[in-house]
Amino acid sequence: MTEAPLLEIKDLKIYYPVHAGVFLRKVGDVKAVDGVSLHVQRGETLGLVGESGCGKTTLGKGIMRLVKVTGGEILYRRNGEQPIDLVGLSRSELRPLRAEIQMIYQDPYSSLNPRWSVGEIVEEPLLVHKPELTAKQRQDEVAWLLEKVGLTGEQAYRYPHEFSGGQRQRVGIARALATRPRLIVADEPVSALDVSIQAQVVNLLQDLQEEFNLTIVFIAHDISVVEHIAHRIAVMYLGHVCEIGPSRDIYEKPLHPYSRALLSAVPLPDPTLERPDRIRLEGEVPSPVAKPSGCPFRTRCPLAEPACATTPPPLVEVKPGRFLACPVVARTLP
Repeated sequence: MTEAPLLEIKDLKIYYPVHAGVFLRKVGDVKAVDGVSLHVQRGETLGLVGESGCGKTTLGKGIMRLVKVTGGEILYRRNGEQPIDLVGLSRSELRPLRAEIQMIYQDPYSSLNPRWSVGEIVEEPLLVHKPELTAKQRQDEVAWLLEKVGLTGEQAYRYPHEFSGGQRQRVGIARALATRPRLIVADEPVSALDVSIQAQVVNLLQDLQEEFNLTIVFIAHDISVVEHIAHRIAVMYLGHVCEIGPSRDIYEKPLHPYSRALLSAVPLPDPTLERPDRIRLEGEVPSPVAKPSGCPFRTRCPLAEPACATTPPPLVEVKPGRFLACPVVARTLP
C-alpha cells in the first residue's frame, strides 16, 4: 500500500483581481494558478519548472499561505494523522504549522534583514517557535546550524553585507532548518547565484534532505538544475500543470510539446554549438488575464488541433507515474 503523501494539492486556484477605471471596478482576474493538482511524498523532492510568469512562485507562496487562495485544497499530513486543509485555517491555527513548513527565498540579498547579525537572523525562528530554550541553548543551536550549512559559529556575529551571495543563501537555509521542518518550499534558491556556486547549494540541499528527512518543493526555471535534485518534475505553463513524471524520464524524453521546448532551450556546455533538436516557440506568452480558450498552450503549440481550442485538456496518467495534459500526444503513445 502506497503511503499517503505529506502534501497534496487539489484543484488549487490563486487569482489576483484586476481593477480599472475611475471607481476602480473589478474588470477581471490574473489567474496565476488555475486548477493545479499534485502531491509530494515524504522525503521526496518535487521539482516545479516553467518560464517566468507561469505561476511557480505563486504556487509556492500559496502552499505557505503567504497569498490568498481563491479555491481548492492544500492537504498537509502530520505523522499519519488525518490531512489538514491549510486553506481553511486562520492565522492562529496556522501558527503551530509554520514551524513544520518553511521557505527558502529566491534573493539572498533582500531576504535577510541587513540590520540584524547572522546569528539574530537564524535565532529568530527559535524565539518564535521554541520559547522554552535558554539564551545559551539558542546560541549553541545557531552555531550548530551555521556549521551544518558550511559556515562557522564565529560568523554569527557578522552582518549579511559581509557575505557573498552563496554564503547568504546558506544563512537562509540555516534559518529555514532552525525549526526542524518537515516540508521546505525552495523558491528558485540558486537562480541569483553564480553557476559555480549553484552546484554547491544544490549538493548542500541534497545532503541536508538525507540527514533531516526533508520533503522539498524545488522551484526553478532551469530544468537542468532541477534534474539533479528532484525525484519527480512538474512542468507548469500559464498557471496549469502540463506534465508530471520521474525526473530522469522528463529530462530524457519529455512528452508535452512545452516540456520539449523548455528542455531544448537548455544551453550546451560548448557555446559554439547549438542543439540540433532546438524548438523555437512562436508568438508571445498569453496574458494570464485573458487566457486562450481550451488548452492554454495551443496558441504556441506546433501540434495544436481545432479541438484544442474548445476543451481544456485534463491531466491524465498515460504511463505508470507519467501524467500528461495533451490528448494529441497521448494518442501517439504505445
